[in-house]
Formats: sequence, structure tokens, C-alpha cells
Amino acid sequence: MSNITQSSSAVSSRRVAAPPSPYDIPFVITVITIMLFGLLMVTSASIEVSGHHLHEPFHYFYRQLIYIGLGLGLGAVAIQMEIALWEKISGALLGTAIILLMLVLVPGIGHAANGSMRWISVGPIGVQASEIAKFAMVMYMANYLLHSNNQIKTDWHACIKPMVILGVITALLIKEPDFGATAVIVTTALGMMFLAGMQLRLFIGLLLLMVVGLSILAISEPYRLERIVTFLNPWANPFDSGYQLTQSLIAFGRGGWLGVGLGNSIQKVFYLPEAHTDFLYAVIAEELGFIGMLLVIGLFTFLVMRIFWIGRQAQQLGQHFAAFVAYGFALWIAIQFTVSIGVNTGMLPTKGLTLPLMSYGGSSMLVNCIVIAVLLRIDYENRMTALGLR
Repeated sequence: MSNITQSSSAVSSRRVAAPPSPYDIPFVITVITIMLFGLLMVTSASIEVSGHHLHEPFHYFYRQLIYIGLGLGLGAVAIQMEIALWEKISGALLGTAIILLMLVLVPGIGHAANGSMRWISVGPIGVQASEIAKFAMVMYMANYLLHSNNQIKTDWHACIKPMVILGVITALLIKEPDFGATAVIVTTALGMMFLAGMQLRLFIGLLLLMVVGLSILAISEPYRLERIVTFLNPWANPFDSGYQLTQSLIAFGRGGWLGVGLGNSIQKVFYLPEAHTDFLYAVIAEELGFIGMLLVIGLFTFLVMRIFWIGRQAQQLGQHFAAFVAYGFALWIAIQFTVSIGVNTGMLPTKGLTLPLMSYGGSSMLVNCIVIAVLLRIDYENRMTALGLR
């Protein structure tokens, strides 16, 4: 009997002594679920079109799988980098991003698609400079807020430098043009300043300035103004300027509560443009219905909440740069998935924004995998610091 008791005590002590997980398991599971679900829906959304035009039904599936593999490889490298190193190179990252945004506009270097110069061809992969700019801007803002935290709370002069940088990036993005990326970057930067403790009156002033600026940009070009008018009443011109949105709304109408079934979408078959990229959510709505829509919203909401939690843990442990980085990434993902869903449902004017980690796209997937790796590194360092191991 005593031997049994001793054995039970030994097992219990081993359980107590077992080291805690180095990473946030719910966060990891959520990311994997989003990526796999996205791969499934990209395949479903593209199989008919790629089979017809490219004579290979799984063309986009294979490419997305390659992008995920490359992204995981880059993530494996990024997760080894201490957050302090990202702090040191944040300025260089921003400078590189600005140079890439300039190179995109150079004929012969930049690659045009759908009327926009957004890509730099690197072999078979088109590098979208705006994705790198989003990442670099979060890193730069985190570093700036770390060293100007007291000033940003009381002195509006402290806001000038990041606003000048934002102005340069905005001007370059508008030249492409990429209004969607501009809105995401500017809104994320303002959100980070607000979370850093900026006075409410300063924040409201900058917010109003941003709204006015983006509004002027939105109506400064005829095609952007047409998008706004179309967004207000897409059915007025359903076969021209309102085509994308009306086809998306038809997909939502066909989906109902439970959807028409995986792979059974009609809209993805030559009706809905960019079904596997910008309008992937509409295909999800048609095939999986309201339940599928809620699943996507639930996954992204939980993901953003976990990222904010990671940032909060870093802040409580005195790791302020890591906290600002986590907050910035959380805002970026939250804004982008909200805008993407808003565009698909007709709640926002049409613009080219994908669902992070889900929609088809090489640059987006690679950068998003690095973002996740950096967040996992922050979480790891939080846990090691809490245990007194750093």
C-alpha cells in the first residue's frame, strides 16, 4: 500500500514539476485553424476558374500551399529573433519599406495588375510592398512610442514626426494606387498612439484630420468617387461599376443560414471577380451560410483578443516595445478583417483588402506568418520573464 502511495506521489510531483507551455496554445490553434480553413476555401473558390483558364483545377491550392510553407519557414527564422533586435532594426525596416514603395512606381521594376502598380516581381513571386510597409510601420511606431511615451501624452509636437512619416507612405501608396492599405496603415498608427496614452483631445484632432484627409483622397479621383456612389446604391448600375458588389450580395443571399454546401457556389464560377482573394468571404457566405460567416468572425475576434492579451502581459512585465508591437499587430489584423468583411457585405466601399491568413496571396501570407512568429516570440519572452529565466 505504501509503495502505491509513494508511486502516486512521484507521479503527482512530476506533474507539478512539468514545465509550462512556452507558447499560448489557444493562440496557436486559432492561427492554424484560420490558415487551414482559408486554404480549403481558397481551393473551393478558385477550382472552377483555374480549371477553365489554367487547365489545372488546383493551381491556386498548390501555390497557396507553397506560400504557407515559405511563410512557416520565414516564421521559423523570425521566432528565433529576440524582440530587442526588432527594436534595433525598426528604423532600417521603415527605410527599406519606403524604398520598396518607391521602386514599385519605377517602370520596369514595378508590376501592374488590375490598374495598380503594387508588385515587384522576384522570380515567380510578386512582392507587394504595401504588406512590408504595414509591418515596418508597426515596428517603427512601437519604437517611437517607446522613446516618446511621455511626450506623446501631453505634447502635440511629438505627433509631428510620425505624421510626416505617415504622409510620405500615404503619398507613395496613393500613387500606386492602394487606398485600402493607406487606410489600414494610418488607422493602425493612430490606434497605437491612442493606446500609448495620447490625450483624448489630441487623438480626436488627429482622427478628424485623418478622416478629412482620407475623404479628400477618396473623392479626388473619379474612380474612387464612383466606388463611393456605387457603394451607396450598387443596384443602380449592376453590370458596370456595381458589378462586384451586386454579385457579392447575391452570394450572401443564396447562402442563407446553412449555405449551399462546400464547393457548390455558383457566384465563384465566372460571376464574382477575385473570389479567392478580396471576395473570399462572399464565397464562404454562399457555401457555408450564416454559420460559416459567424465562424470566420469568431476566429478573427478570438485571435485579436489573444494578441491584445499577449500585449497586455508584455506591458505588465515592463516590456513596452513588445507590448506596442503586439497592440499594433492586433489593430492591423482587426482593421483589415473588419474592412474586408465590410466590403464583401456592402457596408463599406469596394477596396482591395484580403482576409489575413486566409485569402490567396503570397506577400500577404509571408508577412502574416512573420507577424505571427513575432507575436509568438513576444509570448515566449513574456513567459520566460515571468518565470525569472530572462
